[in-house]
Amino acid sequence: MSIPSYADVTNDAFLPLRDTVFNQLRLQILHGELKPGERLMEVALAEKLGVSRTPVREAIRMLEQEGLAVILPRRGAHVASIDNKQLEDMLEARRTLEAFTVNAACGRISKDQIAELRECNERFREAIKSDDTVAMADADYIFHEAIARAAGNTRIMEILQHLREQLFRYQYEYLKDTKDHKHLVNEHEVMCRAFEEGDNNKAVEVIKLHIDDQELGIYYHLENENKLQKKRKR
Repeated sequence: MSIPSYADVTNDAFLPLRDTVFNQLRLQILHGELKPGERLMEVALAEKLGVSRTPVREAIRMLEQEGLAVILPRRGAHVASIDNKQLEDMLEARRTLEAFTVNAACGRISKDQIAELRECNERFREAIKSDDTVAMADADYIFHEAIARAAGNTRIMEILQHLREQLFRYQYEYLKDTKDHKHLVNEHEVMCRAFEEGDNNKAVEVIKLHIDDQELGIYYHLENENKLQKKRKR
C-alpha cells in the first residue's frame, strides 16, 4: 500500500478533522514541502487549510508523537530535523531489517508475489520516464513493502514501514537529485531473479548494495543542504 496522495486524505469524509489535517501536514513533511526546522504556525496553517486552530494544534501533537515535529515551550512547534547520528542509526536499522526480510522472503515468496515485485519495478521505470519523483518514491516504497510482506513477519514489517516513512523525505530528495535511476531498476530486477532462483546470498548482497547507494545519496543531499544553509546565513 503506497503513501496516500493529497486526494486520498482530503476526500476521506469519514476521518475526524484533526486526522485529515494531520495527514495533510504529514505528507507535506514527508514530501519535503515543509522543511526540517520550519516553524509550524497554528494560525497560518489553520488559514491555509480552512480550519480552526484546534484541529491544527491536535494534528501537531500527533506529528510530535510520530517524531515529525518538535514542540518547545515558548518557542512553538517546528518540523523535526534528523541529526547525523539519528540518521545513521535509522539507516543502519533499515539495512539490517531489509537484509533479514529479503533472506526470509527467499524461502517463502510465491510466483504471484514475484510478479507483483516486477509490476512495482515497471511502475518505477514508468515514473522515471515521466520524471515523477513522488511516483518513483511510492513505487520503491511498495516494492520493499511487498518483500517484507512475503517474509511473513508482521512486526518487522510494521517497524520497517515506520522507518521508511521517517526516511521518505530524504529518499524523495535523493531520487530527485539522482541523475541515473537505471541502476535502481536493475537492482530491483536482480532481486527478483534471486527470489526466483532461491539464491539467498545474492538477494541479501543486492539489498545491502541497494540501501548503501541510497544512504550515500541521502548523505550527499544533506551535505549540500547544510552548505546552502550556511551560505544563506552569511
